[in-house]
Amino acid sequence: MIKIVFTIASILLILLAFVSLYRAYVGPACADRVIAINVISTKVTVLIVLIAMVTDQHIFVDVALVYAMMGFMATVCISKYLEKGKLI
Repeated sequence: MIKIVFTIASILLILLAFVSLYRAYVGPACADRVIAINVISTKVTVLIVLIAMVTDQHIFVDVALVYAMMGFMATVCISKYLEKGKLI
C-alpha cells in the first residue's frame, strides 16, 4: 500500500517538475529562472529518495544527499554570479 502512495507521489512530483521547467524557460528575470531550477533540483532529490524507498535500495539516499548538496552549491554560485558578476 505504501509503495502505491510513493509511486503516485513520484508521478505528481514529475508533473510539478515540468511546471517548474516551464517557469525556468519563460521566467522574465534571471532570479525566477534560478529559483525554478532550484525547485527542480529539490524535486529530483525527493524523487530519488522515493525511488529508494519503493525499490528498497537505500544506497540511493546517499546519492540524493550528494545531489542536494550539488544543487545547493550551484544555486549559491549562480546567485553570486548574478549579484556581483564574478564568482570570486
